Amino acid sequence: MTLVGTTPQNTTPPPRLPVRERSTARETRGGLSPMLTRLASERATGVLERERGALYLAEGRVVHAESPLAPGLDVLLLTHGTLDGVTWQQALDRADAEHGALRLLLDADRIPRGALELCHLAALYDAAYFALAPSSTPGRFRYGAGHPLGGLRPVPVGALERETLRRRELLDRLWPDPLADGAPLVRAEAFAAPAPTARQRAVLALVDGVRTASDIARELGRQAFHTLVDVRRLAAAGLLTALFPPPPPPCMPTGAQPAAGTPGAPGVPGGTDGFGTAGAPPTANPPPAASLPRVNDPDITLLKRLRDALEAL
Repeated sequence: MTLVGTTPQNTTPPPRLPVRERSTARETRGGLSPMLTRLASERATGVLERERGALYLAEGRVVHAESPLAPGLDVLLLTHGTLDGVTWQQALDRADAEHGALRLLLDADRIPRGALELCHLAALYDAAYFALAPSSTPGRFRYGAGHPLGGLRPVPVGALERETLRRRELLDRLWPDPLADGAPLVRAEAFAAPAPTARQRAVLALVDGVRTASDIARELGRQAFHTLVDVRRLAAAGLLTALFPPPPPPCMPTGAQPAAGTPGAPGVPGGTDGFGTAGAPPTANPPPAASLPRVNDPDITLLKRLRDALEAL
């Protein structure tokens, strides 16, 4: 008797399971913003306003971006002395629909073209990183709207989205917790932590429990994304952490607490004042649970049912 399929030459290996790349797994159909992709294909001109920023388009390409979470181009130019404030303000005052402030600066030879283009692209990609963040509200596009700064070197939408995804993945590799990106930062004591670099020491010097990463970037005149890189590395080293806000007070059901000044209100005679009996501190030996009055609270009953259901799993 001959057994079929027992020899190696008759054995067919099972097909390999499909594997998605990490970068493509994160992309939604149509890119990070389906509306932005559609506007690019239409070669639209205007401004796309999103929850955390705005993107200005000219014939379907991004010419400017801004976000309240990223320092503007003026911060990058003025903080380090690349341009003086008087010249910058004069360019803004003279700008119109045909001649943006950036073009006026170049025509007046106030700044080298290479330096201005480099700072403009840095500010554009920096603000676009936040503007393209996941949003809980739909975007809105206004056709024909422009920015007083104008544009120098337009950026294709595809290139902008790829760079945004690359930056997200870089931050996740450094430290996967994004809480430190937007919360106030506090310093922490770490044992055997690596010595911070000069850039990181400048960031740590401004950590005071109030400033966020965006606040620190603005004060240092740096790009917000580069500051996030330093913040995540410092968080991974244990040198700083995000400040958790205190939990909000529990919501009391309507009518559960008497109004102030009435019997039964906290601090008023006849009220419980948070203790077991009216105005008296808790006793050393509280009565057993069986002697306590039964509280028919539907919320407590629901929680008990949920607990019993979870314990039964």
